[in-house]
Amino acid sequence: MTPTSFRDSAGLILENWRNGTRIDALPGNATPQSRADGYAVQADLAGLSGQDVIGWKIAATSTAGQKHIGVDGPLAGRLFADHCYEDGSTLPFGGNMMRVIEAEFAFVMAAPLPPRRADYSRDEVLSAVDRLHLALEIPDSRFSDFARMGGPNLIADNACAHDFVLGPVAPELWRELDLATHEVTLTLNDTDRHPGVGANVLGDPRIALTWLVNELSGIGLTLQAGQIVTTGTCIVPAPIAPGDRVSADFGVLGQMTARFADS
Repeated sequence: MTPTSFRDSAGLILENWRNGTRIDALPGNATPQSRADGYAVQADLAGLSGQDVIGWKIAATSTAGQKHIGVDGPLAGRLFADHCYEDGSTLPFGGNMMRVIEAEFAFVMAAPLPPRRADYSRDEVLSAVDRLHLALEIPDSRFSDFARMGGPNLIADNACAHDFVLGPVAPELWRELDLATHEVTLTLNDTDRHPGVGANVLGDPRIALTWLVNELSGIGLTLQAGQIVTTGTCIVPAPIAPGDRVSADFGVLGQMTARFADS
């Protein structure tokens, strides 16, 4: 791929994201062949969007999430300000094709972690964390058959980022808890329960956060102070429909809600 083809791919993805439409594939000369190609397209997507990047998401941190999008490991994507909502918000449903929601742990950074040769340790990463939030992610793809596209294409597609709900700040006791064994339950319309646990997120949400830092470092990017990192779903992605009401219970760490518009 060339810089021009990176930008062409990004423009096509952005156009379909804005229009709520889908493509079968990127043109042959604009199809990312590697993860590096995918991240280059994603960077152009962010630039063309004109939106502020408020942080990062990690896709496919659980076996269920990997199966859902047809990959065998995690992918990083950018969170755009215009697609971030507050706790209790009503979100547009629109043409969302994935039609799932995920309950997640999201960290906000106190200090930047710039690229370096050696991997960051989990302790180094956690020492740079300001706070933990509860979160909901509503992913989507601009590909008609996202499960067959593979990692480079899905990275270019912003790791299936779409809408995100930043919930309340968790009490500081989160630092003393074993987040791997911490249970999370998402409930749809007061009755449809979807239990999960932190271990579904690469074994531990803190491991996922460390993975993200090192993934960014490997492509020459800094995780900035103030940025959010939502670490992936604790539950099997739960199916949603227009009009659904959502609540997520993170036990002693708190609760949050959202709902979807009727259309």
